Amino acid sequence: MAKLVQVFDPPMCCSSGVCGPNVDKRLVQFSATLEWLRGQGVQVERYNPSQQYDAFVGNATVVDTINTQGMECLPLILADGEIVSYGGYPSKEDLAVMAGLEGERKAEP
Repeated sequence: MAKLVQVFDPPMCCSSGVCGPNVDKRLVQFSATLEWLRGQGVQVERYNPSQQYDAFVGNATVVDTINTQGMECLPLILADGEIVSYGGYPSKEDLAVMAGLEGERKAEP
């Protein structure tokens, strides 16, 4: 199981993107999935370049990926420092696998 999952989001109006008049349902689902991960004992950190620029520039993996792939690689998701997803928000099932929770996810109702 991953001890730490870090999400580097594209620029959004707030930390989760779940605000304003036109909320993206994928962001609502992804935010709920991150809360579920926390409940499974995984430390989750989420960064928005508009508000946490230092987290982006302070992570060599993120800087290298943005430099080679462009901003289209965001959201970039790391599990224990390794890239597990980029360019889109994974489903709950996929994120569970990425975080090493595949056994636990099957047991959930």
